[in-house]
Amino acid sequence: MNELALKKSFRPDVIFIDYLNICASSRFKGGNISSYFYVKAIAEELRGLAVEFNVPIFSATQTTRTGFVSTDIGLEDTAESFGLPATADFMFALVSNDELEQLGQMKVKQLKNRYNDPSINRAFIIGVDRSKMRLFDVQQQHQQLVDANQKDGKEDAYDKFSDFKV
Repeated sequence: MNELALKKSFRPDVIFIDYLNICASSRFKGGNISSYFYVKAIAEELRGLAVEFNVPIFSATQTTRTGFVSTDIGLEDTAESFGLPATADFMFALVSNDELEQLGQMKVKQLKNRYNDPSINRAFIIGVDRSKMRLFDVQQQHQQLVDANQKDGKEDAYDKFSDFKV
């Protein structure tokens, strides 16, 4: 990050890591270590990087087999290491099923949130154009969710992130 800022005069506003579970840990070099400790170490190192440079880092992980077919996914459905959700500050799941796919929609379920009350906006629906993998808002009256505890926000969320460099 320092070298990028120095040589390219670029400091990202957000970092996306394509699949945390296949990253390498700087603390553990090979050997016989369980996936719990290894994945947790990677998550801790990335969280440390985020704190050091004051930049949010997003990544993805997989669910267990039961989580893959679950209609109500939870933190316990995180594959490989529960150390990952223990370390993460914010986690959400993208859930799809045949009905949502036919509607061109996807459910977003908040699993963990250290920044706000996790019961607010617990779940919501977004639209998805799968041919281009573009996500878009779905009006609240078209969301058929029970107990999602959604707030009707009048502010435009995109304004908060309009100056982000990716």
